[in-house]
Amino acid sequence: MFQKAELLDERCMLEILKRIQRCVLILKLLVDQVMILETMTPLDFMEFRHYLSPASGFQSLQFRLIENKLGVKQENRSRYNQAHYTKVFSDQGSSEQLRQSEVDPSLCDLVQQWLERTPGLEESGFNFWEKYQRVVEEMLENQESKAMQETNDGIRKTKLNDIQKRRELFGSVFDKKTHDALVQRGERRFSHRSLRGAILITFYRDEPRFNQPHQLLASLMDMDALITKWRYNHVLLVQRMIGSQQLGTGGSSGYHYLRSTLSDRYKIFLDLFNLSTFLVPKPYLPPLTKEMKCRLSLIEAVNDVSNDTSDIA
Repeated sequence: MFQKAELLDERCMLEILKRIQRCVLILKLLVDQVMILETMTPLDFMEFRHYLSPASGFQSLQFRLIENKLGVKQENRSRYNQAHYTKVFSDQGSSEQLRQSEVDPSLCDLVQQWLERTPGLEESGFNFWEKYQRVVEEMLENQESKAMQETNDGIRKTKLNDIQKRRELFGSVFDKKTHDALVQRGERRFSHRSLRGAILITFYRDEPRFNQPHQLLASLMDMDALITKWRYNHVLLVQRMIGSQQLGTGGSSGYHYLRSTLSDRYKIFLDLFNLSTFLVPKPYLPPLTKEMKCRLSLIEAVNDVSNDTSDIA
């Protein structure tokens, strides 16, 4: 649905949200199923483990396709026996599917394109970003002023250092070049404009037009978190069944390879998790202009429908 048009019909948002939430429920079920496997003892597992060799979960084509379609970057993957992950798929059909999934826009790519069109990011009109930078500077200056009033030298120094670190963090999101450099290093995922859109939606989530987009962003984090939980549960299960020194049935390092997949490199919507770093208290929130208030209400949508109807008539 994100791919259908340059401008997403907001009437599709409910269906998009419903499908993402269905994926969340499926992932919850997968996470819970690990508890059933945990009732098995290592001795029970040893009785049939030899039947699994040389098969491995790493050979799951479906799981790799899901990862690619969600947006796992190839450069962020842990190598499997020092080889590219596609090496275990020898048949041409599977290899072609994987190559195509790497080329096609991922869910992460499409979400970014959607966020880049968030109303209010335009420099003309409301210009949220300029207002946001001003209130952040005001907030930090107020905090700095209060810190200077601290009589204890050690506490004052600690507070000032903390404020300086926060100023640098905000600077990394205000300055596009710094942000792009963090993306290149793999510390961020979203484009600069799409991250701005996510921040804007988060701040004004109570406005009617941003209700469902905010729920969508929360559901994307739920999905990412559940995949990480499943990976973590899998790692613990493997350590419990075969320890941390035995090789996996497919020849991988087993526990150590799986543990490497728990890092933030495998988080797809990492920037959404880190949005709280850039939030400001409500009293500092830039007030919406009358025009922007109208854009984020249902009035504009109703007017658009009325105009479409009159054009047809």
